[in-house]
Order: sequence, then structure tokens, then C-alpha cells
Amino acid sequence: MAGNSQRRNRRTSNKKGATVGSGGQRRRGLEGKGPTPPAEARKGHAKQRAANAKVKRAASTQSRRPSGRGAKSTSELVAGRNPVVEALRADIPASAVYVQQFIDNDERVREAIKLATDRGIPLMEAPRPELDRITNGLNHQGLVLQIPPYEYAHPEDLAAAAFDAGEDPLIMALDGVTDPRNLGAVVRSVAAFGGHGVVVPERRAAGMTAGAWKTSAGTAAQVQVARATNLTRTLEAYQKAGLTVVGLAADGEVELQDLEALAGPVVVVAGSEGKGLSRLVGETCDLRVRIPMPGGAESLNAGVAAGIVLYEASRRRA
Repeated sequence: MAGNSQRRNRRTSNKKGATVGSGGQRRRGLEGKGPTPPAEARKGHAKQRAANAKVKRAASTQSRRPSGRGAKSTSELVAGRNPVVEALRADIPASAVYVQQFIDNDERVREAIKLATDRGIPLMEAPRPELDRITNGLNHQGLVLQIPPYEYAHPEDLAAAAFDAGEDPLIMALDGVTDPRNLGAVVRSVAAFGGHGVVVPERRAAGMTAGAWKTSAGTAAQVQVARATNLTRTLEAYQKAGLTVVGLAADGEVELQDLEALAGPVVVVAGSEGKGLSRLVGETCDLRVRIPMPGGAESLNAGVAAGIVLYEASRRRA
């Protein structure tokens, strides 16, 4: 019925009220989406696929080769702005620095790029998803450093090089030492006191990682590190070559100051701080020596113990 104001949704006035607008969509649509990103950043573009493939090829690690002359470890990645800068400052060998596309530049990024450029290290730009993949999801912060595989010497080469130089070999061997920083400290002591190299087992032992390089304070470039498939057999081979095998043990039968063997060809074996020498290695040693500790400490870590013994050997040889 006309004029029935009770009917639902019936307009009772000719005055128009507020209407729903576009919410600014039309205006924003006219503004455009900004500059077109480079082809390498456009998903699905051929150039992005090519860039990703290039990064994958460069980041692929080499397969582990059998222990022996020229044996190599696998390559290593250092992820994160601070770790990468610290590694570059320490002159750790590097084969590439990966920089995330459109990264926020800060002082660390600029320093990393400058250090890499000054050393001639290739800079590789990569999208974030690819850096996430090659680092297995680590918090890389847009910077990744690739360290090339370390080329280990053969244990026989250490003694041969000393004999060729007319010197009695002075070699450190590590048994069950798993902390790369301890290995780096031993390498540094060997360099400081005129040693001829370090031997580490192939399994369950620290290798020449970025941490070992950094702790060695650059001396890893001067001291050869050899990898032994079987440490016990390697020590027996040293014995056949005329070296005395000396093991460091808290209950050793000889005190360090009485160890005359340090003046001749010798290989000194240090075990882990907790377990010491393994049974087979301990039984292979010609002598077991203890370091006097009047202060009452129960043990020393491998890096400290090696430094003390190497100093004593250097003093006797001088």
C-alpha cells in the first residue's frame, strides 16, 4: 500500500546518504607499482633461473676423497654478518662471498665486501631463497662465506720433510680432540716452537675448519696438517721410521723435565681433556709422560699441553 512506512527497507526520504567508495583503490591503481625489478629478481624469469643455477654450482661441495696424499675435506660455509667479517679479518681462505640481492647495507656488509674485494675473493649475488637453501635455513643475514676444502698432507710427508731439511722431526698428534679451537691452538704452538706438523685422525676428530683457522692466527698457512685413516697404524709407521712416540698422560711414568727423547726425532700424542689417550694409542706409545702441575689441576686441554711440551722440545734442541 502506498505510504506504508512499516514496509522493510522502504525509502522514506529522497535525500541520498553516504555510499560505499573504492577505498582509494582507483587512486592507487593510477600510481603504478614502481620500477620494474631486474630480471634476476623476477620469479620464473630465465635470468633468475640462470642466477640460481650459478649459485648452486658454485656452492656445491666436493665429494670427500680417500685419506692419503692430497686428501681433501669438504668445503665449509660461514653464515652471518659478524662471523663472515671476522673470518675475512682473520685471512681465512675463501673461494666466494655470497651477498643477498637487495640486502640492507650496514657497516658489516660494506666491510665484508671491501675485504673480499681487496683479497680478490669473488662476490656472488644470490636471492634469499637460494641462500636459505645452501645454508640449510641458518640465519645468514644475507652474507655467506665459502671456505674451500682443506688439502691435508699425508702423515709420512711430515717426517720426510723434516729429514730432507736435515732436522729431527717434531710432530704433534691428536687423539680424540674434537674442538677445532684446540686444533688451531696446537697448530699455532707447532709454528711457534719449530715443529714439523700435526696429525689428526680422519674420524671423530676436529678438522681444519674456520674455527681452527681463526684460532691458529694465520699460522695454519705455514704448518702442515695430516689426516690419518688409523692413528695407531700411523704411529707404528713413525716408529719404524725411527721416531719415538710419546704420549701425554696424567699418570705417565716419566716427568716432562726428564724426557730426553724430545731432543731427537719424536711424535708427541695428546688426548682429549676428558678421556685422555685411547687404549690402543696408549699401548702403542714408547713412553708416557706427565706434565707436573703443582697447582693441583687434574688436566690440561690439548692446546695448552701441546704448547708446554713443544716449548720444552724447542729448549732442548736449541
